[in-house]
Amino acid sequence: MATVSIRPQQAANLVGRYIDARIPVLLTGAPGVGKSSIVEQAAKAAGYDVILSHPVVADPTDAKGLPWPGKDGESATFLPFGDLARAIKATTPTVWFLDDLGQASPAVQASFMQLLLARKVNGHALPGCVTFVAATNRRSDRAGVSGILSPVISRFGAVVGVETSVDDWCEWALGADMPPELISFIRFRPNLLHLQDTRKADDMENFPCPRTWEYAGKAIQLGLAEDLEFAAFAGAVGEGAAIELRGFLTMVRSKLPNPDSIILDPDNAPIPGRPDLLWAVTTALAKRASDTNCGRIFRYAERLFDDGKSEFAVMMVKDINRLTPSVRDTQDWTRLVLTNLGKSFLA
Repeated sequence: MATVSIRPQQAANLVGRYIDARIPVLLTGAPGVGKSSIVEQAAKAAGYDVILSHPVVADPTDAKGLPWPGKDGESATFLPFGDLARAIKATTPTVWFLDDLGQASPAVQASFMQLLLARKVNGHALPGCVTFVAATNRRSDRAGVSGILSPVISRFGAVVGVETSVDDWCEWALGADMPPELISFIRFRPNLLHLQDTRKADDMENFPCPRTWEYAGKAIQLGLAEDLEFAAFAGAVGEGAAIELRGFLTMVRSKLPNPDSIILDPDNAPIPGRPDLLWAVTTALAKRASDTNCGRIFRYAERLFDDGKSEFAVMMVKDINRLTPSVRDTQDWTRLVLTNLGKSFLA
């Protein structure tokens, strides 16, 4: 039976509730879907410190302590070190994050069993402020996962899958200052956000996933020459996706109406007829919105509604609301909601 999967934002909310309740939780999902970012986001939102461990490169002594001879020369104890010592000494709310747990050897996985359930090992107890979160790829992801031992996985209060979501990724990308043209491209070609890794064993090509699209966004920000930019895109998301991205960017850069000109004259600025250009111009406007110019941008949104392009207008206004929530205190926002968006937008 497959693990129930939820969107990244739902997963972050769930992880937040579990760490507050001091209940261990395990996230599963494909490489690059954002599991590590979800844990970091949830911990930050809850005000928790994070201890990041990579069991795949660990030794069982990392979770049990290092055997150390006693002063009598006839006995031994276990000396905590590294992440275990940090966890034992923690005095503030802390998430101990075990990343890529499924790639770890059975011996290393087993070494965490006592800590996960009894919260003590070899005479050393974890303070109540420490809670566990783990993440792993799945066997089907070809990521070197052999599985997680049954007595280990049963020590987690919940095992939850994470699936990609275009809306969640775009919301993250807006907050992470990703290039608006990349966000527009993903909205125009949502199926490219995450493609299953079908490479052969000897292939050395990347593939599209939320993680690698972030690198493509950083490549755009570098302002590379055209030939180097394409090589960077292909290196980030693979040649096929890079071809589509380059075509989109070429079109946008040559035909996109100037967003600043639209803000200056929203009543007479052109409205693109192509969906790809509409995604690009509305995302660019959302990134430029402020309390002082939102009235002009909302005027352009009203023209989009009148022109039968309400989908793009609504998404643009939602982006503005996410990026600059203070616009909701303006009279321009109230007028827009009453005349076009209605109560359903606020719900």
